[in-house]
Amino acid sequence: MNMTNVLIIGASGNVGSHVRQTLLAKTDVKLTLFCRSANKLQVNLEREKSIAGDAAIISDLKNAMANQDFVFVALSGNLPKLADAITRAMKLTGVKRIAFISSMGIYNEIPASVGSNGNLQVNGMLMPYRQAADIVENSGLTYTIIRPGWFTQGPVNYELTKKGEPFGGHDVSLASIADLVKKLVENPEFGQNESLGINTPNS
Repeated sequence: MNMTNVLIIGASGNVGSHVRQTLLAKTDVKLTLFCRSANKLQVNLEREKSIAGDAAIISDLKNAMANQDFVFVALSGNLPKLADAITRAMKLTGVKRIAFISSMGIYNEIPASVGSNGNLQVNGMLMPYRQAADIVENSGLTYTIIRPGWFTQGPVNYELTKKGEPFGGHDVSLASIADLVKKLVENPEFGQNESLGINTPNS
């Protein structure tokens, strides 16, 4: 199945903006940009449309999800509530494929060499990220959880780790996250129902 229509929820944020620019520059997909301030975005009229809405409100989400093939989510705030609303809206509209930004450390997968104080068992602030990831994983949708390291502005240079594997490095560039999302969009079989850690090697 070709992923031709991609919905970016959180399109004005740091990660969403990088994913948007990479998909515009390096693919021919059409983008729907969803965020509260969508009316302030300068859109490419040939390939983009913007929809202002609240990612916690199912009716707003359903409006944005019409005819989408792939939903990319990069949000802050009450992540469990947002994950619940987004997955519910996807099931109501028949959209099957989601990639969701969570965080490294939600499975206590960061080794001491990288900085194990970033693990959930030490840092309770990660609990909403874990809860949101669990909601997406248990939704019945075809999902990819993305667990990035600390964001940097570097070039595309990354390695992936799967759930149950130790996390590889402390940082990751926003360009690397965007490249991973591009691969997920271009290769529908890649990353299906996986939780992928992403980091810059030796960072």
